[in-house]
Amino acid sequence: MKLIVLTGIPGSGSTTVLNQTLERIDYVHLNYGDVMTEIAIDKGIVSNRDELRKLSPQIQKEIQKDAAAKIKESSKDKNIIVDTHCTIATPSGFLPGLPQWVLEELKPDTFVLIEANPDEIMLRRLSDETRARDMEMYEDIQLHQEMNRAASMAYATLTGATVKILENHDGQLDDIVNQMVETFQ
Repeated sequence: MKLIVLTGIPGSGSTTVLNQTLERIDYVHLNYGDVMTEIAIDKGIVSNRDELRKLSPQIQKEIQKDAAAKIKESSKDKNIIVDTHCTIATPSGFLPGLPQWVLEELKPDTFVLIEANPDEIMLRRLSDETRARDMEMYEDIQLHQEMNRAASMAYATLTGATVKILENHDGQLDDIVNQMVETFQ
């Protein structure tokens, strides 16, 4: 069975691309942030997902580890796509979304990065009323995507996985979904 890690910074459109792709492939979707949120809510640490990134790095690390174990258990007999973030921008700096102890547990086959131009991401964030997102400038968005590329290659080095980068530009959803389907076969 395959375990694919799908990543993209907020506003890259990774969730939209994933939802369209899941209509055409036989994979189970697990959102790492949702699994972490369930665990944190059960522990009484947060009341919603957007509070996760404001937790101390140590608490985030503990929740990441618990989530990895839960996802691994779910992946024993199914193809899984884990939707997550390579890096998390925190007040203390970038936190790896998938540190070594998580990667050792997950053992993914492929990392797929969904990217877009920083100006596209800024506009998408402004129009998304469903989330409480922090505003970032063009340069900050570009840096975050560069950090994701560096982190994904480091993750691949630790796991032997491959890295695929797909660009999700406005008006080209069908193209990127076709590329995703090819990647997952």
